[in-house]
Amino acid sequence: MNAAQYIRGSRTARVSAVLLCSAALAACGGHRAGEAGNARPSAATTGFTEQGVTVTLTVSDWHRSTGTLSAVFTPERKGFHLYSTDLPADGVEGVGRPTAMTVSGAVQADGRPAASADVRSITVPGVEAPVPVYPDGPVTITLPVRAHGNGDGAATVLLGYASCSTQDGCTIPVSGHPVHLNVTAGGATFSPR
Repeated sequence: MNAAQYIRGSRTARVSAVLLCSAALAACGGHRAGEAGNARPSAATTGFTEQGVTVTLTVSDWHRSTGTLSAVFTPERKGFHLYSTDLPADGVEGVGRPTAMTVSGAVQADGRPAASADVRSITVPGVEAPVPVYPDGPVTITLPVRAHGNGDGAATVLLGYASCSTQDGCTIPVSGHPVHLNVTAGGATFSPR
């Protein structure tokens, strides 16, 4: 082996060693000594499918008894939309049901629900007033929540919605679908019941 081949070979070995060490650090999360205890737990997630809509719930950003509850409502069929959270409980002239997320038990709402999409109005045959809906497809509703009392206990999330298509009609509304939470000072997790 000549000197040029030896230098290239050792340079390749050094670069390979540096890349291997970098990959190992990345796989470990890149934590420096003492940081592992400060890492936040991953978000709690659960979901269900009912009446043509898949709902995925997440509790995230839990810190000092507060967090964010998010629900992604995804119609299973293309061309379907959900109704606005601001739609009256009985709809507009009886048409539609609001997308709703409420909490009870060991947590309470710490603000109003917010949607990831802007509301638009549609006209429905036989209904004089415009009906507020989200654009076709998935929409995420977030709700800031706060534990009350001693911060430990059971909580219930109640979800309601209806999906509709201007061409294919509407699904049967879902009202008060319960999802259960177990709340501790360290966070909230979904519990089967």
